[in-house]
Amino acid sequence: MTVQKLLDSGMFHIVNVGENPEREITVPFCCDLLSIAMGRAPAGCAWVTVMGNMNTLAVATLTDAACIIMAEGATLDDIAMKKARDQEITVMGTELPIFEAAFKVYQALQE
Repeated sequence: MTVQKLLDSGMFHIVNVGENPEREITVPFCCDLLSIAMGRAPAGCAWVTVMGNMNTLAVATLTDAACIIMAEGATLDDIAMKKARDQEITVMGTELPIFEAAFKVYQALQE
């Protein structure tokens, strides 16, 4: 499944569309501890988190995540929103808990 298909699915609301919506999503990844995410997030993942700061975007770039999904109603702060736009990082949001959001991505990948 591509990032664009996830954007078009309506499962999550769109916060920012990044530079490569045709990027393949490999797996959902859940983590709120940035140091763990930095070492373990697989390339191409849909990273589900509640951390909405600039460091989250830096880790997503470093790990080559396909997109970020802000769960549990979390939002990007103003600085992070500007960085997402400037660096063209795809960010989506949802009110769902982290696990449920990641499970939705997992199910969509199985189709």
